[in-house]
Amino acid sequence: MSNTYLYLLIALAAGAVMPTQAGTNNKMATIVGSPILAALISFAVGTVALFVYALLSGETLTSLAEAKNAPPIAWIGGFLGAFFVAAAVMLVPRIGVAMTFSLIIAGQMIVTLAIDHFGLLGVPVKEVSLARLGGILLITAGVVLIRRY
Repeated sequence: MSNTYLYLLIALAAGAVMPTQAGTNNKMATIVGSPILAALISFAVGTVALFVYALLSGETLTSLAEAKNAPPIAWIGGFLGAFFVAAAVMLVPRIGVAMTFSLIIAGQMIVTLAIDHFGLLGVPVKEVSLARLGGILLITAGVVLIRRY
């Protein structure tokens, strides 16, 4: 199997894990009585899991010291991840998994078009096209259908 197919499978698996994570975090929120505490627990477990994986995969932890040289924008990822997890935990019991992730995907697509079009965050420029805008409209139509039915 070529690397491209492996990457596509990993992306598909990551997409499948997101709503599952929201459901399991929601279960934790019910038990601990707080979506914020559930998100904190989720991040703590994830941090431990990544640390163990880094050790087992032979990562050299000495390069962690280089993080001090990262620009401020590079540090925002943790805040964004925390917002995402906390928002998903709060939204799932209120609007459901399907509606939550339909809107998340719609939001992702809108922002990805802007990031690609302007080459933000150092990614290669890929201009907005009618076909890409059509994709956003189809996703929006999907959100409407999920909301209605």
